[in-house]
Amino acid sequence: MSTQHPDNVNNPFFADSPIIGGDDEIKEAFYAFSHLQSKEQLWDIEGKEVDNYVVKKLLSRYEPYFSKNRLGKDIFLTVRVPNPDEEKNESKIMLEALESIPRSFDISKAVYGDDVAPIFEIAVPMISNAKQVTRVHKFYNEHIIGRAKKSLLPGDISIGEWFGGFYPENISVIPLIEDIEHILEAHNIVRKHLENIKTPEYQRVWLARSDPALNYGSIAAVLANKIAAQNLHHLSDNISVELPTILGCGSAPFRGNFKPTNAISNGLKGFPSIQTFTIQSAYKYDYPEKEVRTSIEELNDTKRGRPTQIDEAQAKAIITKTSLLYKKQVALLAPLINKFSVHIPKRRKRKLHIGLFGYSRASDGVKLPRAITFCAVLYSLGLPPELLGLSTASEKELDFIRDVSPSFNQDMTDSLQFLNRENLSFFPPEIVKDIERLTAQFDPSIDRAHQKITSIILEDYKKNNTVALSENISRAASIRGFLG
Repeated sequence: MSTQHPDNVNNPFFADSPIIGGDDEIKEAFYAFSHLQSKEQLWDIEGKEVDNYVVKKLLSRYEPYFSKNRLGKDIFLTVRVPNPDEEKNESKIMLEALESIPRSFDISKAVYGDDVAPIFEIAVPMISNAKQVTRVHKFYNEHIIGRAKKSLLPGDISIGEWFGGFYPENISVIPLIEDIEHILEAHNIVRKHLENIKTPEYQRVWLARSDPALNYGSIAAVLANKIAAQNLHHLSDNISVELPTILGCGSAPFRGNFKPTNAISNGLKGFPSIQTFTIQSAYKYDYPEKEVRTSIEELNDTKRGRPTQIDEAQAKAIITKTSLLYKKQVALLAPLINKFSVHIPKRRKRKLHIGLFGYSRASDGVKLPRAITFCAVLYSLGLPPELLGLSTASEKELDFIRDVSPSFNQDMTDSLQFLNRENLSFFPPEIVKDIERLTAQFDPSIDRAHQKITSIILEDYKKNNTVALSENISRAASIRGFLG
């Protein structure tokens, strides 16, 4: 699934400016389908002016391609909407999105003359219970589709006769679960939702990777997702309903370490039961196009398997232990992160959704920027965020992590290369002590070019040399292959 996450360094060739938005995102969707061979594009309508005519624009501008590659049959457009329970200021955008589904159907039918729905799935973020999913499903059925049979006047024509039919008659609502508490309950959320609707052939589930890492630490996010994948697999077997799962992951080690150079070794081998991986902006634009396309084709050709077996109790104990230290360390770093974050370059015109501990909202007195900016700050200063919280894990617990996460050692190698020990004195001494104790257990190979630039970045920051600071942040990101 190609997404619009703004973690890229390089500007795509089709964009008019480094800040992608508007019609550039129409071009991006076509590029992802036609050039990169992505089977699915996420259309994010949170926090920006809603373009309800994305289907019309795609079909009219790129008619030769879409006549051979049908939206809703061969390739897919999935809409992410705001969660009305969490984003009150944008809650009615969901109504606009739901209303646009029948209109997109009409546009497609007018072009092709059949009943293939170009959009039939929407993703709802920050899900914490089954009712939030079921409400959307029932609202569409009862208030978007159901009104077709109603009349406004006694004995008058129905609304369906007046405006024409409303199709598709049913949609699938994908719960996007973003905090560890509810990721661990993903199977129960899905089970309760399915009890409330007519049993479908399948039900997709989306597990977040970046935001639980931001709120609890990277290793806690990994373990929670592995538990969830195992529980969803068991639920699927028990209820005989396919539960193809999406894993949201970025190129930064903290956000998944998922990139064209290691998509198979890190993604498929680490999470063999995952059906869909997110292809974010750094993945698409910070590597050669041929390499990106080849990796996506390999992902498309690989069938999902059984999940990694994991001892749930032991994993939960490590989650609790490491996340406790992580939160303490982040609380110490928060003032610096927030102050430095204004220097991180923007890549999308709209903000992404707000929400939990790290979604630019205070929690326990701590406020942080979004995950991509958070990562960009710490990598730019030579402190890889993967290291936070991990020093509390014992050698036995690290061995457990290695057993259930085959990519752990490589993830640590990829992370530690961006450590700049020369900059550590700038951070709180208790954090430095923890970092030194942790890194003593590994043999990091430092990227000297990145180290040099992050030293310069720190000096620029101390001197308030903002022009050079911004340039060097981008230079360091180019070496890493991702912004944050």
